[in-house]
Amino acid sequence: MDTLLQGLRQAVHLILSLDPEVLEIAGLSLRVSGTALAISVLLGVPLGAVLGLRRFTGWSFLRLMLYTGMGLPPVVVGLFVYILLSRSGPLGALNAALIPRLFTPAAMIVAQTLIIFPIVTGFTMAALLGVDPLLRQQLLSLGATPWQATMTLLVEARAGIAAAVAAGLGRALAEVGAVMMVGGNIAGETRVLTTAIVLETSKGNFDVAIALGLILLAMALVINFVILQLEERFFRPL
Repeated sequence: MDTLLQGLRQAVHLILSLDPEVLEIAGLSLRVSGTALAISVLLGVPLGAVLGLRRFTGWSFLRLMLYTGMGLPPVVVGLFVYILLSRSGPLGALNAALIPRLFTPAAMIVAQTLIIFPIVTGFTMAALLGVDPLLRQQLLSLGATPWQATMTLLVEARAGIAAAVAAGLGRALAEVGAVMMVGGNIAGETRVLTTAIVLETSKGNFDVAIALGLILLAMALVINFVILQLEERFFRPL
């Protein structure tokens, strides 16, 4: 109990003192997780909508692969990305400017995107599957264009899509195995809140680790609050 209270006091101190190192680590966490989430939403929501609204050959197989991807162990993703981007790997050997290098924030973004993309896509698909299938036909019969009908269905499924974004964000912020493998936890370069927590715990600095954990939870709370506000204010049913 004393350790928890000490961690709470340490968290308040770190926040109020605007500790430069903590701000840098928190900023990098937001940048890496936010970029991975944005990529996953831009690609995953449209793909999830297609899978939720259409049936085609191979649909069941794609659904199976998607659900499997939602449970991918982060260390496996980290290993896959590490091999791809290493100097002897198929992408790293190309030495192209657009291909991220290992132990950089870009490599961490790639790993996090591979982890949360199936989550965003799968939850979006499930949200669309939960909408009454007769609604689209009714909208089309009333004169709506296919695009208008699709957008209306997306609005109807907005709560599920918001949950998809929140789940992707939570997975990204909490991720530690993959980002440590491809990022290396380098101070001032690739250290984020989760890897910093692991480091401080290994050093026995439990108060600092708890403080960093509380800061991470506070960040997730604020961002999810913003997501819910956006969903309630701007995505109401037509």
